[in-house]
Amino acid sequence: MDTTILIVTYKSQEAIYNCLDSINKKIPVVIVENSSDQNFKKKLEDKYLNVRCFLTNDNLGFANGNNFGLNLITTKYVFLLNPDTILESDTLDILITSAKKIKNFALLAPISSNDLNFGFFNNISKKKIESIQEFFEVDYIKGFAMFFDKNKFINIGFFDPKIFIYFEEMDLCRRLKSINEKIYLIPKAKISHGGGKSHGNIFDIEMELSRNWHYMWSMFYYYNKHFGKITAYKKTFNYFFLSFFKLIFYFFYNKKKYLIYKSRFLGLLNSYFGRRSHYRPYFVNKIF
Repeated sequence: MDTTILIVTYKSQEAIYNCLDSINKKIPVVIVENSSDQNFKKKLEDKYLNVRCFLTNDNLGFANGNNFGLNLITTKYVFLLNPDTILESDTLDILITSAKKIKNFALLAPISSNDLNFGFFNNISKKKIESIQEFFEVDYIKGFAMFFDKNKFINIGFFDPKIFIYFEEMDLCRRLKSINEKIYLIPKAKISHGGGKSHGNIFDIEMELSRNWHYMWSMFYYYNKHFGKITAYKKTFNYFFLSFFKLIFYFFYNKKKYLIYKSRFLGLLNSYFGRRSHYRPYFVNKIF
């Protein structure tokens, strides 16, 4: 078998089983769990004979969690999935067939069958995408499902380790395109994506605060890295002042919204000062 599936998890018990049930049991699966949860590891490996679960003992985030897994895997191809995805029966077969047919590619991606944002891919309409029979080249794909040719990453590495979550796939795709590597969308390969449902519902508030903090941190970091500080400040200026005024406003009326805008403001402020992407949910070291 020349393909391994890689899934990074964190508080993902409610989502991961549906994902694993949709995967052919002959396909090896590597799960990188961003904690020290031995119980989670045992349950997965007892239930699924094709699964190996590795514990990082810390919350490495999406980028570093995937880097951890990609460096463990020795197959030529790796299919990176989020735990809140579900494959159709022929999804992986179509991707592998496309990989053998295209040959010169770095990344392939399926289409989310429940995602209406088809214009996300080079501003191509849903109707045009659905009319394409095999594949077409794009500048950027979403991070919830990425099919890697590992040989293409020997010189540039995988995800930027400074990014915890958000903009890591944009950064990776931009680096690939800068050296003329190819990225393709495969319209016939379909996948269902929950979107922000990788964790259990009881962790919603803490995860939302984390997402808001890191989204703003990563936005400035990404634009600063690729376009310079002036562009980065222009892209984030409105977010900075809007979040500041809203956190003050909601301080008196809505605690949840106050905390969300406080997280956005502090994430951006830390990025402005060049501080690392350090925020973690307060339950990060708890095992449940």
